[in-house]
Amino acid sequence: MRVGIGRARSPRAAHLGPERRRPQVLDAAREIAVEHGIAEVSMAAIADRLGVTRPVVYACYDGRKALLTALLDREERLLFEGIVSAFPDKPNFDDPEQLIVQGFDVLLGTAAAHSDSWKIVFATDTDPALADRIGRARALVTDQATGLVRSALTSAGTNDVERKVPVLVEIFVATGEAAVRALMKYGDDWTPNDLAKLVGRMIFSAAGSA
Repeated sequence: MRVGIGRARSPRAAHLGPERRRPQVLDAAREIAVEHGIAEVSMAAIADRLGVTRPVVYACYDGRKALLTALLDREERLLFEGIVSAFPDKPNFDDPEQLIVQGFDVLLGTAAAHSDSWKIVFATDTDPALADRIGRARALVTDQATGLVRSALTSAGTNDVERKVPVLVEIFVATGEAAVRALMKYGDDWTPNDLAKLVGRMIFSAAGSA
């Protein structure tokens, strides 16, 4: 039932220009998506939650797709910057197993710290308005993972590295997504660090014997 999803929590909001209003609009969209699912995010629901009229929301974004694209841009940037900033400037490839475990530790630690952002990114899988964005986001992650996997396999002395890298990167990225989903579901039983050790060692063992 959709009635009341965007119900305002305060009296009618004071007037703000579009530039100052946009962050509030995106925050409201994220709240609705996390609480009720991304399908329930609409211009009307956001206006209701913020205590403004729909034209105020349309002054910030010209439609639902533009709004959700801006929201996904913001959440992806937050997650990506968190992951990249946590890696050392000069990774130690002398211990490729630890490097892969560290990669999953950074990923899962960022997921735990920004769980709402991950929920938004995952939720767009089923939203037709953003289907093309998911492919581009995964391509970016794949590109980042390729260098890590190639260096780790080379350091481990793996044979036929260049032929194996694309396949193993696909598995690496898919495993990363699965690990984040598992953390979201079983986070009461697993810390990010413990789950990173389990998944990272599993991936290194499989890659090392490939």
